[in-house]
Amino acid sequence: MRLNHLAKSLILSSSLLTIFSSAHAENIRIAIGTQDTTINCATGGLLIRELNLLPKYLPKTGKYKDAKYDIVWKNFTSGAPLTSEMVAGRLDIGAMADFPAVNNNVAFKKTGKESIFLSVLSGSTTGSGNGIVVPLDSDVNSIQDLKGKTISVPFASTSHGLLLRAIAAQGWDPKKDVKIIAQAPEVAGPALKSNKIDAHADFVPFAELFPYQGFARKIYDGAQAKTPTFHGSLASKAYAQQYPEIIQAYLRATIEADQLIRKEPEKYSELIAAKTGIPAEVVYLFHGPLGVQSRDLTWKPEYKQATQTAVDTLKYLGRDDVDINVNQFIDDQYIKKAFQSAGLNYAQQLKNYAQSPLVAKDALTQKPIQSFDRVTQIWVKGEAKVRSYATPETAFADLNKLRQSGKNIRVVYNQDRNLKIKLLANLAWYATDKNGQISAFLLRGDANNWAKTHGGKVYDFNNAQKLVK
Repeated sequence: MRLNHLAKSLILSSSLLTIFSSAHAENIRIAIGTQDTTINCATGGLLIRELNLLPKYLPKTGKYKDAKYDIVWKNFTSGAPLTSEMVAGRLDIGAMADFPAVNNNVAFKKTGKESIFLSVLSGSTTGSGNGIVVPLDSDVNSIQDLKGKTISVPFASTSHGLLLRAIAAQGWDPKKDVKIIAQAPEVAGPALKSNKIDAHADFVPFAELFPYQGFARKIYDGAQAKTPTFHGSLASKAYAQQYPEIIQAYLRATIEADQLIRKEPEKYSELIAAKTGIPAEVVYLFHGPLGVQSRDLTWKPEYKQATQTAVDTLKYLGRDDVDINVNQFIDDQYIKKAFQSAGLNYAQQLKNYAQSPLVAKDALTQKPIQSFDRVTQIWVKGEAKVRSYATPETAFADLNKLRQSGKNIRVVYNQDRNLKIKLLANLAWYATDKNGQISAFLLRGDANNWAKTHGGKVYDFNNAQKLVK
């Protein structure tokens, strides 16, 4: 009888222990807001989600030993609705640009809470990524031609800040010398096609996407403003303090996503294209080697300054609720710990300003490419890898051979000799020097100046190819 009683007691104790443990096994939500079509956010959202990278880094020991994770993904086309969801407590982490991020922090503070900036995802210390485009048949060739014109822009976006700075640089009054209207990119595209607006300023990837789609030309790149811009990851401060290991896990997944696309940019450009509808050729403009922007997760001084510029510009727009200490808003402790756990040197990367490197041989000459001022690339349909060339001359010579052999060309890229950014070759301008050497430029004015200074001539894409036999 005593043994039976003891056995029953042990069974009951075991059951109670199981019930007690189950009751205390925490179910932790990780709700992440992405901007899939804002493709430079890919390493902080789309790629982590599609490659299922986050679970491999989530903590499973200590207080997380019995934790169950509920990973939730929500996609947005801009930062404002993403912020609304974060402030409402329906999202814990999000990705957006410098301007929307400042608005995010303001919105959090209005509810007595705070958000923090975790890391940069992708950006440009010179401002490239934002741009201004005009209808394809417009007679506008530079920002100077836009006085008195109607320009649309997604309001309070990072491209809005670029537009205001570009206008100020001309000495214009933004309320008198131009007409600025609010338009999202999905509205601006049709407006450009039908010539209902004179120009449109936008963020990644629309200043490249619209020209690629054949109904617009880029006449101003953010690199001309030389004002840094970036997209990054944010989190609810309360969530980060409660679950710092989860934030670090998310950033470890971001680091891996960055390493993967750096290693195989064509493969992951195709994946991003499949999920967003943004053509892989446009995605590669950003994520390929020597791309429009660099994927840099460290808090360079220029990106901190970009955040302060966003604060200052929003105040200029009359926002008296923007009271942010940028050094408190940016919290780099989590990305530093993520770097450390990944075996990476944060301090070393902080000093690295190089573009995503190109390590390749000239596809025609088979000589290693050692100078990148005139690099040209060709993506042949059916080929997994983009072909690289040291110069337009070797690229155009091979382009003629490829076409003669019946190959279809997806896209040709050049590097802008002045701005150091990747260009769609069919929309670039080309200038020769006195020796016939060809250089590519986004702006016709830059090509004209180069030709004048170096004793050459200016050509469009079709005529530049004819220079090479």
